Amino acid sequence: KGEGHVEGEKVENPDTGLYYDEYLRQVIDVLETDKHFREKLQTADIEEIKSGKLSRELDLVSHHVRTRLDELKRQEVARLRMLIKAKMDAVQDTGIDHQALLKQFEHLNHQNPDTFEPKDLDMLIKAVSARCK
Repeated sequence: KGEGHVEGEKVENPDTGLYYDEYLRQVIDVLETDKHFREKLQTADIEEIKSGKLSRELDLVSHHVRTRLDELKRQEVARLRMLIKAKMDAVQDTGIDHQALLKQFEHLNHQNPDTFEPKDLDMLIKAVSARCK
């Protein structure tokens, strides 16, 4: 019995295997709530997405969407800090350079931990693209 896809129904996507998979999914879900961005995403080709052209559209999303993206980024930064602390605790080495550790997380701009900017979207897209080659 072929039941079709119901409009508005969430489709489960397989795990990408990325350590920031949940963050990626949440960012996409929030961006798709903005009608303008969703339309741009649907009409963009893969090169526009990879080149960062789509990231510039972030400046046009609603304030509510930007606020939610800022919140997601702060949560992701907190999660990464927790991972770093756990790694430090496991090694018991107090000479660890936190900034060097943060740089290995190429999917967000760690120098701005509070707000989600076009650079963050661009970095997230490039990180996913690099992993999926």
